[in-house]
Amino acid sequence: MSNVRRVYVEKKPAFAVRARELEAEIRNYLGISDVKGVRELIRYDMEHVSEETYRKALVTVFSEPPVDDVYEETFELNGARTFSVEFLPGQFDQRADSAEQCVKLLNENEEPLIRTAVTYVIEGEISDTEFEAIKKHCINPVDSRETGLEKPQTLVQTFPEPEDVKIFDGFSAMSEAELKELYDSLGLAMTFKDFLHIQNYFKNEEKRDPSMTEIRVLDTYWSDHCRHTTFSTELKDVSFDDGYYRAPMEETYQDYLATHKNLYAGRSDKFVCLMDIALMAMKRLKKEGKLMDQEESDEIKVVSPCVFSTPGMTDEGNALVYISINRDEMPKMNHDGAEGSEVFEGFRLVSKEDAEEYLCKGRDEHGMYYPLFTWAALMFFMGV
Repeated sequence: MSNVRRVYVEKKPAFAVRARELEAEIRNYLGISDVKGVRELIRYDMEHVSEETYRKALVTVFSEPPVDDVYEETFELNGARTFSVEFLPGQFDQRADSAEQCVKLLNENEEPLIRTAVTYVIEGEISDTEFEAIKKHCINPVDSRETGLEKPQTLVQTFPEPEDVKIFDGFSAMSEAELKELYDSLGLAMTFKDFLHIQNYFKNEEKRDPSMTEIRVLDTYWSDHCRHTTFSTELKDVSFDDGYYRAPMEETYQDYLATHKNLYAGRSDKFVCLMDIALMAMKRLKKEGKLMDQEESDEIKVVSPCVFSTPGMTDEGNALVYISINRDEMPKMNHDGAEGSEVFEGFRLVSKEDAEEYLCKGRDEHGMYYPLFTWAALMFFMGV
């Protein structure tokens, strides 16, 4: 017999905002008009919780009685279709983590285990194809998956002993063809040119072969959301597919090219890239004299929270870092992949006295207000 308790929590009809929104999306976005209603329930599975603690948590942690309906173990479907969605293994489940901490406040001697999922109930005569379309709309495969409706026997997870970290033996001596075969097998976000650079580094600098962990870490830090591998990559061949917005997009792009040519006349170091497209309107307004209150500086200054994991500095949020980047060095930042590190003028740790001064003044030495994230970082820093 399972030791796991299950609870479903659903907003009462007057407060079921998310369920109504999802129903509207299914009708208007997916075009499924036969849906007669949508319900969304939060499913809690829990273990190692006593009866007394469970009863208290039911109306304090898992639900708010004025706005929620609670169903223990199961609920009536009345012929409707249903499916549940949970986070992928390894993904942080904030709702489950918060629930565990709150239940533990009710009884500090217990060590609750809690898992959550979202259960959707779709009412109406819909086909299997339409039901699959609804699932696809609700499940983000990047962080979630569909889970079964049956209750597990236990929430205790056991993991096999991990294998030793793989070393890519012979990596440094591989031919380009062999390296390309390995690159294709790993499904990396970096380009093959980046991979060649890594081989060159380990061959000539480290004089050893890399591990799987090292390759994966490098791949993460060189993924496409990083500025130097996407936004500053030169765009040489831009085309527009057929569609309703093709004409205005082409017209806008041609206007950008004309502005680019005018602003950068005689300069060979300026090329078409996403970063330039994003900033072109501002640069054009500035040249036309319509943006005269912009800060002018040879230096980009950033105050950012820094999390340390080195010996002696393990308290998260225990430091702020002041980073200075010289604008003249910006072009040296990587345009063709990971061929070097960003160039910084320098950095220093911000003391609490510095942070207090920044908060009191609210502006930097140029009179510019700090962005919201910096304010939040400063406030957090002063509180730890």
